[in-house]
This record gives sequence, C-alpha cells and structure tokens, in this order.
Amino acid sequence: MINTISGAKKALTSGKYEVFDPIISKDKKSWYLTTSEVDPGERHFYRMPLMGGRMEKLTSMTGNNEVALSPDEKKLAILHSYSNRPTELYIQENKVGAKATQLTAGQSAEFKAYSWKDPQIIRFTAEDGAQVPARLYLPDPAKKNGAAVIFVHGAGYLQNVHKWWSTYFREYMFHNLLTDLGYTVLDIDYRASSGYGRDWRTGIYRHMGGKDLSDQVDGAKFLVNSHGVDGGRIGIYGGSYGGFITLMGLFTAPDVFKSGAALRSVTDWAHYNHGYTANILNTPEEDPIAYRRSSPIYFAEGLKGNLLMAHGMIDVNVHFQDVVRLSQRLIELKKDNWEMAIYPVEDHGFLEPSSWTDEYKRILKLFNTTLLIPQP
Repeated sequence: MINTISGAKKALTSGKYEVFDPIISKDKKSWYLTTSEVDPGERHFYRMPLMGGRMEKLTSMTGNNEVALSPDEKKLAILHSYSNRPTELYIQENKVGAKATQLTAGQSAEFKAYSWKDPQIIRFTAEDGAQVPARLYLPDPAKKNGAAVIFVHGAGYLQNVHKWWSTYFREYMFHNLLTDLGYTVLDIDYRASSGYGRDWRTGIYRHMGGKDLSDQVDGAKFLVNSHGVDGGRIGIYGGSYGGFITLMGLFTAPDVFKSGAALRSVTDWAHYNHGYTANILNTPEEDPIAYRRSSPIYFAEGLKGNLLMAHGMIDVNVHFQDVVRLSQRLIELKKDNWEMAIYPVEDHGFLEPSSWTDEYKRILKLFNTTLLIPQP
C-alpha cells in the first residue's frame, strides 16, 4: 500500500508465496485475495484487514479454488478442481471453516469409470542445487517397461505442477495412457515457470535453452538414478515453448534423449514476436549472442535421435515458416531420422478433434517404436 501524500510504502503481506486478484470488500474494511501460501501447487481464498494483519483462510478444499463473492458478500461461489478431478461449482457461506456444497457434476459415467491417476508432486535437485518441482507418474511395477517420457509445458511462463485439473488435460490423459503402457512420465516446472517467485521466472534471462533445458536433463538423470529408468530410452515432447525445448534437447543433449516430438515449435527466436522475446533476450540487434545460443536452428547438426515435428499451416503465433526453415536445414545436413506432420487447417492450438487424434497417434508411435525393446 502507498500513501499518496507521503509516498511511504507498506507491505500488507509477507512470505514465500504469491498473491492473486486482491479486491476490497464492499464495506471497505477488508481485502479478499487468493494466495499460494499453503503450497505453490494450491490456491486458497482469504480475507485480511484493509490495513494488513492476520489473514483468514476461507476455503479448505485441496487444489484450486477460484472464488466469486455473492452481491451481498455472504456466500462464496467456488470453482474447484483437483489433479484428477475436473472443475465443478460449489457454494459456501463466507465463514472460516464453512463446508462447501457441490452444485454440479459434469463428468460422464465413462469418464468416472476410469481411475485417473493422481501424480506425485516431487522435487529433484538440479545441477546448480535448485529444487525443481515436477509431477511424477509411476507405472504399475508389473507393467513397468524401463522407458520414460518427459513432458515440457508451453508458454515458458506457466505453472503445470499443481494439485488442480490441468489446462493441459489432453496431455494429462496421454500421460495416463503412457503410464498404463508401462512408461514413467515426468512433467517439470522448469526454470522460468510461474508460481515460484521472481528468481525462478527470470532464470533464463539471455539464454533460453539454458537452465530451462538443463532442468530437463537433470530430470532425466533423476529418473535413471531414483526410478530405475534406462538412460538410453528417454523421450521428450511438448508444444510451443515445449516444442522449442524438445528441439534444443535433441540437438544439444542428444545422448540424453533418444527421441522427441516437437509440436508448433519456435526454431529461431529472431522470428518470434517482439513483446514476448525482447523481455528475455533483448533484441537481435542489441544482443545477437543471446538469440544465437537460444535458437535451435543453429544446433540442428547435433541431432542423433528420432525427431517428429508437427505444425499447423495457419499458425499465427509460431509461424509455419519456422518449421519449414528448420526442415530445410535438416535436409542440408543430410539427416534422415526425422519426419514432419503438417496440419493444413490448424492454427497454434488445434481445433479439429481429428487433428489432435492424429498428432497423439504419431507421438505414441514415435515412443513405442524408438523407446521400447522389441519383444521376441
């Protein structure tokens, strides 16, 4: 809070957590706010005196609690979800300890019949000593095949290691399928992911494909050392920023990743939008070193493993020309262990169910044919 006369500042909250969407109550006596105080992977709704003081925690359900107040502020409407349970609507009295009542039930009988996995939230140690958050999916020991897949979320600045229903619900379902088939799956909130404070978010300044990639490499080492994964049978995949990291992994850490699926990937940051990239890499004119060491197209000669690239032709975010330029580079380098899937009617985020199905069939085929040991 800032005194507009004296300019003096006063912190109303303190601690190692983030604050979201604060609003002032109608009687002007309190703040309502959402924080991650309980855990970086949870969100809860609080009330706090206007000038600061003890926060009262109003929600109690583990996971994400997105709250709207009734017009008289006597009740809370809560959109709540958990890791393996999609969002439902609840209502609750605006009191500490009040019980929330569920109002909706949106899943089909078929959806409920499957035992959706609740991934473990763990932390592993990175090469620089940082504790890296991740979601870990472990297969039934009787089905374990010794192979692993690492998923890289998109956006760069995003959190996917949490205790609520992911916006990456297709990937979550795919990870359930992979685990059923015996794969071990790791989903990492690598450096620059949101939800962990300023230092984490700025950890890739001037070098995309630096600590954000080394976190994937260290995740692979963790799987080998702690979960019996075969170090020669690890795959990686992701879309957008995740596709970029996949390319950097296959090109600059080719002995770590046997195969990868790079979806709608940035291949040269000098071709991406200024508003996003300049905050991290400055501009190509000011900082050409940052752009060159961060762009996969300059490292394509390092490809050893098996690469699948998939891209929509009408992508207005990461333009189709990005993957076309990289494919030409791979041709010039005489690489023959890659393939490209083109989606003529798709933008950055696919809309057609047939496109999603085709893409995931190709990813699954890539992993099944390159990471599994053929049975006699």
